[in-house]
Amino acid sequence: MLRFDLIKTSQETAGSERSRARLGTIATEHGRIQTPIFMPVGTVGSVKSVSVEDLDHCRAQIILGNTYHLYLRPGCEVIKEMNGLHEFIRWDKPMLTDSGGFQFFSLAKLAKFTPEGVNFQSHIDGSRHFFSPEKSVEIQMILGSDIMMSLDWCMGYPATKKEAVTALEMTTAWAKRGYEFWQANGSVNNLFGIVQGGMYPDLRTRSAEELVQIDFPGFAIGGLSVGEPADLMYEMADHTLPLLPEEKPRYIMGVGTPENLVELVGMGCDMFDCVMPSRNARNGQLFTSKGTINIPNAKYRFDKEPIDDACGCYTCQNYSRAYLRHLYKSRELLAYRLNTIHNLYYYLDLMEQIRHAVENDTFLTFKRAFYSKRQSG
Repeated sequence: MLRFDLIKTSQETAGSERSRARLGTIATEHGRIQTPIFMPVGTVGSVKSVSVEDLDHCRAQIILGNTYHLYLRPGCEVIKEMNGLHEFIRWDKPMLTDSGGFQFFSLAKLAKFTPEGVNFQSHIDGSRHFFSPEKSVEIQMILGSDIMMSLDWCMGYPATKKEAVTALEMTTAWAKRGYEFWQANGSVNNLFGIVQGGMYPDLRTRSAEELVQIDFPGFAIGGLSVGEPADLMYEMADHTLPLLPEEKPRYIMGVGTPENLVELVGMGCDMFDCVMPSRNARNGQLFTSKGTINIPNAKYRFDKEPIDDACGCYTCQNYSRAYLRHLYKSRELLAYRLNTIHNLYYYLDLMEQIRHAVENDTFLTFKRAFYSKRQSG
């Protein structure tokens, strides 16, 4: 079973601002995770364009896989034959798998939500499938992830309150069923519940209160970063995080930019994931301590400097902006790997700096310096 040790909660204040940043560890069957942490997204069993050795270099502690995608391809029978996802992809550290709920909302064709579960058509070949909350957990048990997610009913933005109530009620009902299935099958995996409720504070409160009655090892906040303004996302997160048990890990799903991570850590969040560092890398956008750069820009044609002279990643230690621009403009596959290594290293190093700041009671000082540097570039 997962064990979360809360080491420290920040008590810093600066004027009217107060930090609720937390420092902790999560112990799993495949190792210990230091929080707050960012989790690279390996949707189909691979963080796009990089190897597990590259992830080790970037100091990744945990990565994600996705139940919907892995169920469709290569299929549970393959992963079961290969002794689980860890062995299949040769990753020996912790892994989290999403339930498929977001993909039913964002990707699957003709998805029909019912009280029993979701009927959907594969985006790959058009074949029809059905996910119940029990089946989602069963698939994740076959995958062998350390942290599994309950099947939830995700919505976009905007959504009416009636739609949000329906999603909330189904998410709670599915959470109970998934939890009972998990408990009955004696899994060594760990199942997290997911708070929904749209952009309605009273519904977020209701969802959190109902889920906390179920003894999940951890809790996630879903339905954010689905098109709403950043200020509204922060408002919902700031409202919901204090409603979750202090002694269990708190995870905000699908978020986000470096600024998002800094802000949400300050509100008391422990875990994050997002495709942004890897996806943006493949589009030539690179994160640095002094802001974000677009490597295809002509001004980097003769630039001998690394992406970020404050970065210790393999890419920055070995290659110039001019070379990276050349690779990208030439559509060389190496561009995607080198850019992704840098962006992932930047995100994970940012989280390490945050952990040090919380440990030393300097998080708000760190936050001011972070914004000052990012804006300077």
